[in-house]
Amino acid sequence: MSTTTLFRARVSTQRLRRAEKVFARLGMKPGDALNLFLAQVELRDDLPFAVTTHPERLLSTAEQGKVWEEALGEY
Repeated sequence: MSTTTLFRARVSTQRLRRAEKVFARLGMKPGDALNLFLAQVELRDDLPFAVTTHPERLLSTAEQGKVWEEALGEY
């Protein structure tokens, strides 16, 4: 039988409410999201995303459309 641990964290109320809206669209609860995150950390033996003080520039909508068209062909 699997054992569980209660994990508590203090987070901004606004941040949690915004995140809960995203989780709800995905059919998840905050605990599900935390378990998903921890599973990815375990699988990768690292964070599942880059942590940096110099993030890459995000593409504009037009730039992203061009990348998709080049990769997938014209829509």
